Amino acid sequence: MHDFSVDLDVAEPVRDRRVRRSRAALMRAAVELVTERGTAAVTLSDIAEAADVSRRVVYQHFGDRDALLLEAGLDLVRRELLPRLADDPPVVDGREQALAVARHFAGHRAFYRALLTGSCAFPLDRGLISVLLPINRQAIQRLHGDRLTQEAIDDLAAFLTGGAGSFVTSWVVDGADPLDPEAFTDRLMNVMSILTTSQSTGEEPR
Repeated sequence: MHDFSVDLDVAEPVRDRRVRRSRAALMRAAVELVTERGTAAVTLSDIAEAADVSRRVVYQHFGDRDALLLEAGLDLVRRELLPRLADDPPVVDGREQALAVARHFAGHRAFYRALLTGSCAFPLDRGLISVLLPINRQAIQRLHGDRLTQEAIDDLAAFLTGGAGSFVTSWVVDGADPLDPEAFTDRLMNVMSILTTSQSTGEEPR
């Protein structure tokens, strides 16, 4: 009897690579089509055709269009934004990181605006918070870890991530065209400065 163990060991990595390639192709196609059309109302058939895969493959990997668009949005952040945030050296005021975030969302405004005004807006918002929360937690830990409890660090990170996320969403959806990342970063840093000053002095924000 033929021993298939070696064949299976070889076939599994090949299959995994094909799965990863198919998923990546679908997510990139989704980003391109939504950006081009300015709407999340793209069909699975169009996405599958652009990715050169069958509709069956789309259903196997994602189940439905909203799940695919959600993963495409989170994948875009992980591929393009997170490496920028990791590469930037730690700075006291966080401006470079904030500017990197603003430039990313401004650069992909058509895509994000379509998703943030469509049926997957809420899960995308939650997903973006979950992706960016650890970075903000690390920054707070670095700046205030010597005088805050872990619970306070976690709470502050969640508060800032959620608040900044809402601020970014409003800017992406309703901001004047073209978006100005520098000006938006100035506004964001001003808000953060007010909060930081109030926290350190115990004064009420003006």
